[in-house]
Amino acid sequence: MNLEASSLEMIRDTLMVVIRVATPLLMIGMIIGLLISLVQSITSIQDQTLTFVPKILGVIVLAILLLPWTVETLMAFTTEMFRLF
Repeated sequence: MNLEASSLEMIRDTLMVVIRVATPLLMIGMIIGLLISLVQSITSIQDQTLTFVPKILGVIVLAILLLPWTVETLMAFTTEMFRLF
């Protein structure tokens, strides 16, 4: 029973770290997509490929800016997982 509980706790912690690391990147993609959609609806431009480049650039720039925080978060999580064993 103890092994089962610790396994569930490790899975929960893993999912929380994934959510914490992925949320800023997903949010910037969503915000840029909404802004581009707003501009498209105002200007009546209906090009479907117009949103891809700004989203990709936004996510790449944010990923580079958040790289130290992401590495620190993942290293702390990895250290904690190794400590449990």
